[in-house]
Amino acid sequence: MRRVLRSSVMVSTAIAAALIAGCGSDDGRVDRYASAGWPAMHADARNSDTSPVTGSRDVEFAWSRPLGGPVAAYASVAANGQSFVTARTENGCNLFSFQMDSGRKKWCARLNDGVVASTPIVDTATNVYVGESGAMMSFTETGQLRWRTLVVGTPLSSQFTGDGNLLFITQLGQINVLDPQTGAKVVPSFDLIPPPTIDQGANAELIPDNKGLNECFLGTSGCPVANTPAVDLGTGKFYFTFYGPSSQAADLVAMKYTGGDNPSITREWSTDALPGGTASSPDLSKDGKTVYATDNNGSLWAVNAETGDTRWSYDIGFNSAGSASTSDDGLIIPAGGDKGHLLAVRDEGDHAELAWERKDLLQLGVPAQTAGNTGYTVVREGENGLSLITFDTETGETVDRDTLPGAVGFTVGTSIGPKGEVLTPSAIGELFVFK
Repeated sequence: MRRVLRSSVMVSTAIAAALIAGCGSDDGRVDRYASAGWPAMHADARNSDTSPVTGSRDVEFAWSRPLGGPVAAYASVAANGQSFVTARTENGCNLFSFQMDSGRKKWCARLNDGVVASTPIVDTATNVYVGESGAMMSFTETGQLRWRTLVVGTPLSSQFTGDGNLLFITQLGQINVLDPQTGAKVVPSFDLIPPPTIDQGANAELIPDNKGLNECFLGTSGCPVANTPAVDLGTGKFYFTFYGPSSQAADLVAMKYTGGDNPSITREWSTDALPGGTASSPDLSKDGKTVYATDNNGSLWAVNAETGDTRWSYDIGFNSAGSASTSDDGLIIPAGGDKGHLLAVRDEGDHAELAWERKDLLQLGVPAQTAGNTGYTVVREGENGLSLITFDTETGETVDRDTLPGAVGFTVGTSIGPKGEVLTPSAIGELFVFK
């Protein structure tokens, strides 16, 4: 059973926050994403894992920093180059901020367990938003606490909405939309798994806010929501995976946040078409018409974003361990896995076609695409080592290769900085930066 409900809004404001001057557009949209950086886990609202920066084809290892414990999520990067990353540490800090030029630690903080599941999201003023078990928090550029809002569960990596608010889902299935200035709830929390009734509440078992976090990486039943939602800033629709109490696997789900005078969260559709479910974050096409997701049976799927109907599926030959990188023109590069190679497919509307593949490369990271047809990912080097490869996204050809000194295992994300810096944290707990 779910935990006893807490009071609907429990917000502590540590510092009065000044209003961020969001960049408006003709359609009223508010842009809170830090431009020219990597402000969210998958770079942007649609989880594209792409950067508008023209990537360098001749990067070199610049610096690395041990974090003291395992890492499960990407590093994010503000427009000023300040980077942020979380780790699971026994003692000391577990949220870190580094200066890009020198690699020096700018500040760090100790949060509750669960912060490791969240990539800090960064706004235009370099305010940072990150979850911990039982709460969502916001810090200033210098590490001062702005506010802390209590929630049920542990917030996974969040996104901004089209009207400039903060949307996130906890691993226990609670959806929240908060005002980024105060942390106040813009709309009542939406529980994907209904909480106990008043009659049941007195005898309901208290469920820890960090329950099931270890299962989120695999997307199994202990973690109902295991990833970051993809958000359509124009329509308010958002897409994620959900492992319901009576489900055999995680479904792909669409819901809608509507702002204004009467804000609401409503259901749109869900589909169980993906065999074996999925553990990776879905990503949305540039035009907002297609949702892409990998399943747990070795296929990539394209789903109609309006109806949830399947457009096509493509056998990539391995279970992808992360979200795919999806360019504006529909070139899709899946993340690797323990047996996954590097390949790219192109969305042709009613089917997908193989653009190229590199079966000679064991991909042990997550790809990122940049402008200039340049991509980056981490592959096996030698028997146990890792290296960052730079490749041409049109042909798959390797154009540069650089060792991650001392790295083993795999990396958990690839992020691009405002000057084309490449950041990738290893799962065992070290942040590597190339320039």
